[in-house]
Amino acid sequence: MGAAVAVALSVSVTSCSDDDGEDDPLPTALDPNSSNNFIASNIESGQKITWTADKVVELRGLVKVKSGGELTIMPGTVIKGRPGQGASASALLVARGGKIIAKGESFAPIIFTTTLDGIVPGQLKSPNLASTVQGQWGGLIVLGSARVSTGNTGGGSFDVKQIEGIDGTDKDGEYGGTNDQDSSGIISYVSIRHGGSNIGQDNEINGLTLGGVGSKTVINNIEVVANKDDGIEFFGGTVSISDVVIWNNGDDAIDTDQAWNGTISNFACVGPGGSPFELDGPEGTYINGNHTITNGAIVSTRPNAGLAAEDLINYDDNSNVDLKNLSFTQISSGQKVNSKDRRNVTSVSFANIVLDVDSSSLPTYMGLGHTDPVPSGITAGTNNTYFDESKLFWTWSANAGILNGL
Repeated sequence: MGAAVAVALSVSVTSCSDDDGEDDPLPTALDPNSSNNFIASNIESGQKITWTADKVVELRGLVKVKSGGELTIMPGTVIKGRPGQGASASALLVARGGKIIAKGESFAPIIFTTTLDGIVPGQLKSPNLASTVQGQWGGLIVLGSARVSTGNTGGGSFDVKQIEGIDGTDKDGEYGGTNDQDSSGIISYVSIRHGGSNIGQDNEINGLTLGGVGSKTVINNIEVVANKDDGIEFFGGTVSISDVVIWNNGDDAIDTDQAWNGTISNFACVGPGGSPFELDGPEGTYINGNHTITNGAIVSTRPNAGLAAEDLINYDDNSNVDLKNLSFTQISSGQKVNSKDRRNVTSVSFANIVLDVDSSSLPTYMGLGHTDPVPSGITAGTNNTYFDESKLFWTWSANAGILNGL
């Protein structure tokens, strides 16, 4: 890692046993550093606030960038959310009409993590938390005014809905509208770690939640590590993202809902606890969005981390998605392209989908009988040319060797 702003902090940490850190314990006390920049207030309309790397930023509860407000996060800044469940969960929410400018650099990425993490500006990997420790704070939620298909009509002319994880009476949790070119700002060279606080029964916050986010929002070079729920979830909208790694998340790596119209390209999903892809169709009839998932490497099982995916690709009868140039490795018995019989779904297309299994057993991994034809575009074999790991060199994942050979 190159030059970055450093801060002298007095913290108590447990040293890592290896680069992956999978055997390291979870600390039992909050980071005792008292010089953090404590944040508990929202950024209101008309305010422009900047968080800098000279102090660790500590979120105390849900912090919102409200409509008309703008938050700039400087390269190298470390943001830590306090542990908590339910209404006490810490998270950063960018509401519709709000803007975030989180533009890190490859030598100074912006890191979102938990206060249990001893990391300070200038460090890339946690000195004390394993890469499998999940659910220690909330996550990053960005909402916009692009179209979504939810089945909930807003004013008769567009769909609008309340994002999961935010109280239903909080208007700042609404997303959706009519502006497909909406901009929520820039998120680049950002690593989001150890999130996914439980805010209700079977309801955790995603690492990065994108609700109705528009196409003029810039999102690239993203890492999500050890989120308890999904790595990245799209709820409609038109934003596209590129150069992404999702590592050791507890549920689905990439989840798409409510007619997202965008592309995710050049990405790796390593060790998801759910499915690498949960691809849902629209919930209403307002729009029927089509999205593209391309140039990805998927490691579906990590035995040393105790993580194994469920379905390899999970989609619905009304999902509308193009899947291209995807390589699946370390496939375990029982993992299938879809566990339900959806061989007649024509709105999901496959091109250059390669499963690292024996060709004679390929129908088994399709959820088909041995006499059923494998859909065109899916083959058995290996391919390590679709994903360009060199673009993610700045991540904890790359420095732990997780992306080698993908």
